[in-house]
Amino acid sequence: MKSSLIRPAIALALAASLAACGGSDKAEFTVAGSVTGIVYDGLVLTNAGVPLKVAPPATAGTPARFAFPDKLEYGDTYDVKVTTNPAHQNCAPGVPQGGIYANNADTAGRLKTIDIAIVCEINKFTVGGTITGLTGAGLVLANGSTGGTYSAATPATPPSTTPIAYELPVVQFGTTYGVTVSKQPAGQVCTVVNPTGTMGDEPVKNVNVTCVAA
Repeated sequence: MKSSLIRPAIALALAASLAACGGSDKAEFTVAGSVTGIVYDGLVLTNAGVPLKVAPPATAGTPARFAFPDKLEYGDTYDVKVTTNPAHQNCAPGVPQGGIYANNADTAGRLKTIDIAIVCEINKFTVGGTITGLTGAGLVLANGSTGGTYSAATPATPPSTTPIAYELPVVQFGTTYGVTVSKQPAGQVCTVVNPTGTMGDEPVKNVNVTCVAA
């Protein structure tokens, strides 16, 4: 009789001890990851409406690590999104090393740890403008700073009274560009206005070309 009373007493004592210590057998998971390619300030990620600012790394070229403060229990879902891009950049969930798909959304506990990949790229825009007065074939424009060419088609009804819009390949933010005439059209000489500059946060549209008879 005495032993049957002792066992329930021990069980109650253990339960009280665990409650006092905050003991739990539930695993907890931290929603964490890395951001590669981040250079400028301003990146904000969110998970379940909770924002988290991520600063560029102290050492250029290394990933920036992040971790949300609230931990998840087994079976909880997460969905990390980019809500604010850093200045001059665009960021999005990427494919982790050795992976196939982006891993920004999943269920806690499916993998041992949560290590999300976010990839940032510096914005790029086209360099362009208009070509006026072109009558013949052969005009080729080039961006000597970063590469890329544009070959102009002969106007259907020369000379071109309406300016012809053109674009050279994209140039990264903060990079200089320099547009030149690498080949003149037949029987004409073309000159470039506003040929050089530094790429900003929108396409360049004022590098204009005027062609006249040679």
